[in-house]
Amino acid sequence: MTPRRDTSQQRAVRQTIESAGRPLSLREIHELASKQTATLGYRTVSRIIGRMLDDGEVAPVLVPNQPDRYEPAEVASTHHHHFRCETCDRVFDINACPGGISNMLPPGFTLAGHEVMLWGQCAECAK
Repeated sequence: MTPRRDTSQQRAVRQTIESAGRPLSLREIHELASKQTATLGYRTVSRIIGRMLDDGEVAPVLVPNQPDRYEPAEVASTHHHHFRCETCDRVFDINACPGGISNMLPPGFTLAGHEVMLWGQCAECAK
């Protein structure tokens, strides 16, 4: 297999995701990465993210009734949950788990995993 080129656009997208500290939407990735390389188009960001997903570099964060967000695969591999601000629409990592979720299962069910999404206002928007 021929290695893919590492373009300035790919580096800008990768650096944006790695430095964000929270899951980002395609729109946010485009907005932030465009500051590093002005010729970056939205469709190019979408294609780069698609390749990064295929290569296992990023993982999607599924947000109900919203576009997916993306975070580094190594972050996604650790158990954590997310919070979505209803005002600014940003998504943040929550490094905690409510626990006891298996106690909510109907009798005889076994739990394979869970996702928890909290929402409300982030600290910045709540001011």
